Amino acid sequence: MGEFVSVEVADQIATIRLDRPKMNALNGQVQREIAEAARIVDEDPQVQAVILYGGERVFAAGADIKEMADMSYADMSAHSSTLQACFTAVARIGKPVIAAITGYALGGGCELALCADFRVAGESAKLGQPEILLGIIPGAGGTQRLPRLVGPARAKDLIFTGRHVPAAEALQIGLVDRVVPDEQVYTAALEWAATFVGGPSIAVRAAKQAVDQGLEVDLDTGLEIERLQFSGLFATDDAKIGMRAFAEKAKPKFSGR
Repeated sequence: MGEFVSVEVADQIATIRLDRPKMNALNGQVQREIAEAARIVDEDPQVQAVILYGGERVFAAGADIKEMADMSYADMSAHSSTLQACFTAVARIGKPVIAAITGYALGGGCELALCADFRVAGESAKLGQPEILLGIIPGAGGTQRLPRLVGPARAKDLIFTGRHVPAAEALQIGLVDRVVPDEQVYTAALEWAATFVGGPSIAVRAAKQAVDQGLEVDLDTGLEIERLQFSGLFATDDAKIGMRAFAEKAKPKFSGR
């Protein structure tokens, strides 16, 4: 699709593949290509799950520091909007998204992984937000998505120190969901993604939106978001198919409508 980011679809699972040697540094072009890839998989009705993958060696080691080093405040003020928009496009994919993490997921790479619904890491993977060591802070969602995932104290520890977190600790604190042998990372992500294929895609999208949007508001507002999503699904064919199959003790064959 792009020079550094491709989309491959097989068996209704899309893989967004980063390939910018050597470390998948996330320069402006890669960011734009990621946003376009997110749009493509979100709009493709044949895609029911998505994997973010940087290859066998590394997920993404972060932003392109050489590109940023000479930027002024005015430059970065404009660039940071593009950076956040790119990652937000991934976070808003209305389908289950799994980050398959090999090697390093640092800085922007970690922030990209945070945009997924689930994270599978190899045993030797390392994650972190080392921006503080450059005299800056995370700018692509790290200060916001990380504390929502692991809690504010743990997030501050990682952000304030910039330390690299090994896979075992990342699993312990909830930064990743599964740890597998390095050579099995993509396979494990693929097997997980396959569990969503054939499911009620409209309901999954509604559930994802309800959870994600509900995290940003008070409980009463969140309950209203849930109520509206729940009620709206009764206008879908999938709801009728699912409840009819339940009554008939049969396996539902959802239509995605």
